[in-house]
Amino acid sequence: MTAAAGRHAALPFLLAVALLVLAVWAMGVGASDIPMGRVAQALWAPGTERADIVVMQVRLPRVLAGVSAGAALAVAGAIMQAVTGNPLAEPGIMGVNAGAAFAVVCGLAFLGLTAVSELIWMAFVGAGAAAALVYALGTAGRSGPTPLKLVLAGVVVTTFLGSVTTTILLFDAQTLDTVRFWTVGSLKGRQLGDVVAVLPYLAVALVAALVCGAQFTAMSLGADVARGLGQNALAWRAIAALLVVGLAGSAVAIAGPVAFVGLVVPHIVRMCIGADYRRILPLCLLGGAALTLCADTLPRALSDRDIPVGITLAVLGAPFFIWLARRHGGAGA
Repeated sequence: MTAAAGRHAALPFLLAVALLVLAVWAMGVGASDIPMGRVAQALWAPGTERADIVVMQVRLPRVLAGVSAGAALAVAGAIMQAVTGNPLAEPGIMGVNAGAAFAVVCGLAFLGLTAVSELIWMAFVGAGAAAALVYALGTAGRSGPTPLKLVLAGVVVTTFLGSVTTTILLFDAQTLDTVRFWTVGSLKGRQLGDVVAVLPYLAVALVAALVCGAQFTAMSLGADVARGLGQNALAWRAIAALLVVGLAGSAVAIAGPVAFVGLVVPHIVRMCIGADYRRILPLCLLGGAALTLCADTLPRALSDRDIPVGITLAVLGAPFFIWLARRHGGAGA
């Protein structure tokens, strides 16, 4: 084994250890800080003291929600980039998250749904409909789909659905009060039951995505190459779409429409290990979870303000998006 191969093999283990340490640290940060040793004690043998209750009932669900949403969005972004050949593809930019959020708000405002186990189905429907609309708009015209057209279609759909969602909330004060922070992407107030409700769908989608790593590698080389390697390009695009809808819908149901995780993490991972999606997807899972936890915890560690994770990720991700857009500006325009 070469030195580079050895480093690549060690990366998942090192990142998993770093994520574990980060999670314990995140559970200690808040209005009243708790030492990491005390957090570990509360996790290992929870008691009835205030620190135990805060860790187990408030901060553990928040960390689990962040890990789940971040992992799902990063893997979804990697799949979208592989299948579309678009380096700017990401659930938040391509309208998928906005569709899921719009459907969830409709479920709250018009159908009286409140449980995450009910709202997640609205998120799936909204994510799927938005993805189909973006694809239809992005493939319209004689030139067919290009990275630029797909991104523009995603921006249009995201803006439109975001405006409609905001309008609904302005006329429904009760729903607005319920989802005020959720609409910008927030982990605050998450309960363990919310995570448990989403986990089965999320786990199935993540496992299926990891199993399909070799096929996504072939698809990333282009439809013609994939067909030459024996892959049914149309079928794998459909499978990829289902996985993205499941992953993004699950993430939005638990954390709101968080953007840029699915853009930043896959690019950083590819820069580190290359273009093999059998390695990219597991590292995206870990990296997305770590980035989301960092973005949620750092503002609380540096100040007394609890800034929604979606805002922090937008501040971090927007410059990265601009850099990528400039780098790939001439491709496919």
